[in-house]
Amino acid sequence: VGDSSVLTCPLKGNITMLIWKTSPKVGGPCSLIYRADMNMTERTNCSDNINWTFRPGLAPALEIRQVGIAQEGNYSCEVVSTEGNLPKTYHLTVLAPPRPSLYCDEQGSPVCEAAAGKPPAQLSWVPESNCTAEEKGHDNGTVTVLSRFTASNTSVTNMTNVTTCKVSHPAGNWSESIVC
Repeated sequence: VGDSSVLTCPLKGNITMLIWKTSPKVGGPCSLIYRADMNMTERTNCSDNINWTFRPGLAPALEIRQVGIAQEGNYSCEVVSTEGNLPKTYHLTVLAPPRPSLYCDEQGSPVCEAAAGKPPAQLSWVPESNCTAEEKGHDNGTVTVLSRFTASNTSVTNMTNVTTCKVSHPAGNWSESIVC
């Protein structure tokens, strides 16, 4: 989320026509067409953050600036050139890093939360705890994961010990300690 993504088309021979078609999970399809014989481009239903990138000597590409979760989906291009038709399809998956937090609840137990991540974050505790994580899905496809630390008889006898929550996610890891 928030980064740019550049998707390239195969480049062989002289381009006659280039067509990009997008099918995002949210919103309608978009198409971009370039015809070399008329030096003409056409955009249909494309948002402002989707555009061409033509650079001499490089494959033609589609750039999506500040990618959002709504733009997850299929993106296909077809190059019509002197070498034939060259299709290429991408499936764009958008990662949303969770917003981690660690705090003490009313009973003095550590609570770890990883809010609005996509995919859901994995939570673990040091020392180890046999707690289970609760997940709450949101309309935008993100998930909040919440875990309460429960001390086992052998691992923690005094809640003044330092407890660490570890959040693992494909968009990055996070760790924080607390004493409740």
